[in-house]
Amino acid sequence: MSQLHPAQPVAVTVVTSPACHYCEDARAALDDFATVYALDVRLVEIESAEGKSLTATHRPMMSPLVLVDGEFFSAGRLPRRKLTKLLETRGARHATIEAVR
Repeated sequence: MSQLHPAQPVAVTVVTSPACHYCEDARAALDDFATVYALDVRLVEIESAEGKSLTATHRPMMSPLVLVDGEFFSAGRLPRRKLTKLLETRGARHATIEAVR
C-alpha cells in the first residue's frame, strides 16, 4: 500500500518594480522552482501600499525584494542555490509516494 505525503507550500512574496530585469528573472526562476517544490508565490508591485510597506520595513538595496514565509530572503538577483537549500531543509518538494507496511 502506498501513501501520498504532500509538502506544505512555502510562501514566497516578491516585491517587483517596473522595468526590472532581476524581477523578471526571479519570476521565471520561481516558475521553474514551482515544478519541483510546493510554493505559494505572490507578486506585489513596489508602488502598491503593501509594496511600499514591505520596502520600508526591509529596506532592500535592489529589486526584487524576496520574502520567504514573511522573512527577508534576498534583494536583487535571486540566489538559486540558497533557495534550493532552504526549500530542501523545509521539506518542500512536491508530494512523494512512500510504501506503507
